[in-house]
Amino acid sequence: MTLRPYLAATVASMFLCDPAFACTLCSCTASASGVSFGSYDPGSASPNDTSGTVTLNCTGVVALQGTIVVAASPGTSGNAMARQMAQGADRLNYNLYTDSNRSSIWGTGAGGTSTIAAPLNGLLVFSQSVTVYGRLPAQQWVRSGAYSDSIIVTITY
Repeated sequence: MTLRPYLAATVASMFLCDPAFACTLCSCTASASGVSFGSYDPGSASPNDTSGTVTLNCTGVVALQGTIVVAASPGTSGNAMARQMAQGADRLNYNLYTDSNRSSIWGTGAGGTSTIAAPLNGLLVFSQSVTVYGRLPAQQWVRSGAYSDSIIVTITY
């Protein structure tokens, strides 16, 4: 059985300007690549790991310094600690992480999740990509087909 899970890392993003972050008269946007797990073999004893990127682009009238915080919604499951991709009523467990060891779950910073921090470089124009790591646990016996989820990325600057 071959599954083709795909996480649409859609950036129907929210952009928040927080006075705690040093960004004066600036604007930031984000774009994300989809995180594709490719074909999934439920008989494999190894998890299916992949990665994707979120690209941040900022411009300002005053030099940008401080930090941009990148957060992620929980997706279909409503729980970032237990994300699921869906195909109709069928579910396939997966998660997104802030580190390559896949030990820190990407979320809003609440409930045991972590956000990604990207430092601003002090220039008037700033662009940086941050990596998001995905993992599909091994041996999930689900119906064959295309599974997907959508995550909303929020950046605070």
